[in-house]
Amino acid sequence: MAVLNFTFSCSSKPQHLSKHQLPISPQGPNQLKFKDEHSFSFGESVSKACLTALVSASVFFAVDPALAFKGGGPYGSEVTRGQDLTGKDFSGKTLIKQDFKTSILRQTNFKGAKLLGASFFDADLTGADLSDADLRGADFSLANVTKVNLTNANLEGALVTGNTSFKGSIITGADFTDVPLREDQKEYLCKIADGVNPTTGNNTRETLFCK
Repeated sequence: MAVLNFTFSCSSKPQHLSKHQLPISPQGPNQLKFKDEHSFSFGESVSKACLTALVSASVFFAVDPALAFKGGGPYGSEVTRGQDLTGKDFSGKTLIKQDFKTSILRQTNFKGAKLLGASFFDADLTGADLSDADLRGADFSLANVTKVNLTNANLEGALVTGNTSFKGSIITGADFTDVPLREDQKEYLCKIADGVNPTTGNNTRETLFCK
């Protein structure tokens, strides 16, 4: 994390300026009042301004906003939000509640990964391998899930609102229990659905309520 350093020079002693040195208008909402005929004190104002500036300067700033999401969830130690992770291997990893929002995950390997509650909001998962993955409660809202391998994946309670598309994906043995699919997506998936999930024992077609 990069830190921005600031240096201020403030004087605690009251300053006095001659009204001849600081011309001001005798009218208006910002009119300054002189202590006497020749001078006014603004030491107190300067001190307050310096204190405010110093407090503000004590704040640390991250140059890359993505660093604020390091770790994503309670598991994992890598920055995964808003990143290009094309082809990266996450197979078998425990990535519960990991944050993959808006990331590029094309051909990324999540085979057998534990991704409960993970967020793939607006992510591009084209061609990714999510076979045997635990995706219960994962968020696929607005995600591109085309040509994804979801063989034997458990998607119970996953979110797929918005323009989420599973076009061209493999869903043999996938469990879609309590997944709120759009009607057009449900019809599409029912055309290719088959198999039974080895973990839950649920028939894929039945979890989709296929006719």
